[in-house]
Amino acid sequence: MRHHEVLVVGAGLAGQRAALAAVEARRDVAIISKLHPLRSHSGAAQGGINAAVGKEDSIDTHIYDTVKGSDYLGDQDAIEFFCREAGPTVVEMEHYGTIFSRAEDGSLARRPFGGQGFPRTIYAADRTGLALLQALWERLGTERFTLYQEWDLTQIVVREGRVQGVVAFDRRTGQFEGIAAKSVVIATGPAGRIYGRTTNAHTCTGDGIAAAYDAGALIKDLEFVQFHPTALLESGILITEGARGEGGILKNALGERFMGKYAPHVLDLASRDVVSRAIVTEVREGRGFPGDFVHLELMHLGKERIETRLQEICDFCRNFAGVDPVVNPIPIFPAQHYMMGGVGTNIRGETNIAGLYAAGEAACVSIHGANRLGGNSLLETLVFGKQAGLAAATYAASASAPQLNDSDVADAEAPVRRMMSRTDGEDPQAIRTAMQRTMDQYVGIYRTESDLLEGLRQIRAIQKRFEQVRVVDRSNVYNLNLTDALETGHMLELAEVIVVGAFARTESRGAHSRVDYPSRDDAHWMRHTLARKTPDGPNLTYAPVGYTRWEPKERVY
Repeated sequence: MRHHEVLVVGAGLAGQRAALAAVEARRDVAIISKLHPLRSHSGAAQGGINAAVGKEDSIDTHIYDTVKGSDYLGDQDAIEFFCREAGPTVVEMEHYGTIFSRAEDGSLARRPFGGQGFPRTIYAADRTGLALLQALWERLGTERFTLYQEWDLTQIVVREGRVQGVVAFDRRTGQFEGIAAKSVVIATGPAGRIYGRTTNAHTCTGDGIAAAYDAGALIKDLEFVQFHPTALLESGILITEGARGEGGILKNALGERFMGKYAPHVLDLASRDVVSRAIVTEVREGRGFPGDFVHLELMHLGKERIETRLQEICDFCRNFAGVDPVVNPIPIFPAQHYMMGGVGTNIRGETNIAGLYAAGEAACVSIHGANRLGGNSLLETLVFGKQAGLAAATYAASASAPQLNDSDVADAEAPVRRMMSRTDGEDPQAIRTAMQRTMDQYVGIYRTESDLLEGLRQIRAIQKRFEQVRVVDRSNVYNLNLTDALETGHMLELAEVIVVGAFARTESRGAHSRVDYPSRDDAHWMRHTLARKTPDGPNLTYAPVGYTRWEPKERVY
């Protein structure tokens, strides 16, 4: 049995920042990660990080843009705290060594992003997430902590109303081990692989969210799933919003710059939910190209600007689509990109379970509400990763020793051993593919009651199939067949939460667009969804949205 004071699960930006805060508070800290920290999905974020540092910009404007972008479902007290921390956070990361792009006068370069009144997205070409991740990892590397690399979280152990630690699976040995901890921070990122067409990495399987749900944590607003408007047609690889921030434009098969019909004031730089719905509408109404896509054009920006500011996009288009964006338009269509919901927390990262904290995309504070603005996600990982780490360290300083025992490990290991002992049953990959097809078809950008009911029926049928999942590989060392099964189980639980929440919310708000309920319904739905696990599935309750200064009004771009 291993013992630490603070255990952080996940080693992306949120996890690293939480670990750094706890280490600086002089706690014994360990990190569990299913992959090398520099391969964390934070490194895939391209476009930039928001902070109101320009002379013409203001923190209040950043707050308002975020509140409006959330379709007024974001908690305004949390948003105000978040936006006020933006400037100091960016400066801190610059001091850690992040190589941000610069304007001609030497100041931090900024580009416009969708749904924002000023260019406030600070960037490092189109590799911002990777630049931040490398700088933070170098800073964390100067401190003493323990890293459990290539370990899979299987269970969070809660007893007597508080966290006692976790059980995890070491891929290198095939052994299940208990790690006792006074406090646990969930920073495992998103669950985008619930969908088949997604910009998320194959590692984004919602492990921490599902483990927290199993342990009794409340899951908040998971029905709000963001689809990024511009993903490469075949692969779903992200084409950063920064491409439109640099002046890229969307055109349909008729050669029309169609966003003027949907967002006449800001055109291609409307919020992501607006642009995604516009693209889908163009295709559905017959103005898409054969094969169902539209074009993103960059050619008019010129070779030097494209290859200097959008280097990674050039590589992706050339290598994965056979398209040179300097001379040809890019074929794009929306793909699942981000989850506004997650483990419900407050500003300090505290959940409804003592000693359990969450940060980053695995958490829901809520600052994004029903729709996230581009550039706010990288900022969120750092602002709330720090807060969760500080809170976890404070709790650990006074908490009694955790009580984790061998029976906890045995209980977590038993269902896995059953999977490996079966002589018949389905492969987890077949079950995963069925889940992804169901979510793509029935729980996408546009939703209806009939589709959601069918989606829920299919997801629950697939869950039944998973009860007889078979792990054919019996090896102990790097058993990826077993990893696949563990991850698929996590995603199936969260898929059910998404569909149940989406069916219950009879309105259209932000990324949740109900064709049968096309209007926002503030009278009934200005509230957060909270899902708690029961033997019969998610039990939904609701909580009010936090207000400070901005009353809801029509959202126009």
